Amino acid sequence: MAKGPGLYSDIGKKARDLLYKDYQTDQKFSITTYSATGVAITSSGTKKGDLFLADVATQLKNKNVTTDVKVDTNSNLLTTITVDDAAPGLKTILNFRVPDQRSGKLELQYLHDYAGICTSVGLTANPIVNFSGVVGTNMLALGTDVSFDTKTGNFTKCNAGLSFSNADLIAALTLNDKGDTMNASYYHNVNSESNSAVGAEVTHSFSTNENTITLGAQHAIDPLTNLKAR
Repeated sequence: MAKGPGLYSDIGKKARDLLYKDYQTDQKFSITTYSATGVAITSSGTKKGDLFLADVATQLKNKNVTTDVKVDTNSNLLTTITVDDAAPGLKTILNFRVPDQRSGKLELQYLHDYAGICTSVGLTANPIVNFSGVVGTNMLALGTDVSFDTKTGNFTKCNAGLSFSNADLIAALTLNDKGDTMNASYYHNVNSESNSAVGAEVTHSFSTNENTITLGAQHAIDPLTNLKAR
C-alpha cells in the first residue's frame, strides 16, 4: 500500500476506474511508439458517427521534468509541464491550451505521511481557485474539495469524502454537489496476479430521491488483454 493518505482525487478512484475507465462507445484506436532517446509518441483516432477526430501526443522526460504536448485536428495545442519533487513531497503542474488564452492553470500537489494537499488556480484575471486536502493515513483518510469563483464570489464546488483501505479492499463515502449527492463505493482485489477485481457504487440524490447502483468486474486474460464488464 502507498504511504500516506494521498490526494482527495484518490478517494474512491480504484472503484471509479474499474466501473468507468476505458469503456468506449465510439470507435477508437491508439498507437504508442518510443524512440531510442525515450520520447513517447501516441497517435489516436476516434470516429463518432460521421465525424473523425484525431490527435498526436508526445512526451519528453528530462530528470524530474516531464513535458506532454498534444495536437488535435482542431489545431489546438495542449501543453502540460510537470515538475516532480520541486521540493520534498511537492509536485508542480502547469498546463495551457493554444489558442485559448483563458485555459492556463497552475497546480501544486503536496504529499506528506499524514496529509495530502492540492491547490490550483486559473491563469486569468478572475480565476477559479480550487483547494482540496486530506488528512489521515494510508488506511483511513478524511478530506474536502472546494472551488471558489473569484469573479462571482461564490463557491462553485463543495465536496467531502472518507476512505478506508487495507491490503485488498477499498471503501469510500463522498458527499458531492454541495451536499445534494451521496456516493458510496467498494473495490475488492480478488487476485493480484490476474488483476481480478470487483467493484460497486451506489449513488443517492437527495433532491430527486433517486438511487443508482453500478456493479463491475475485471480480469486480465494475459499481460496485454484486460476484460472488463459492468
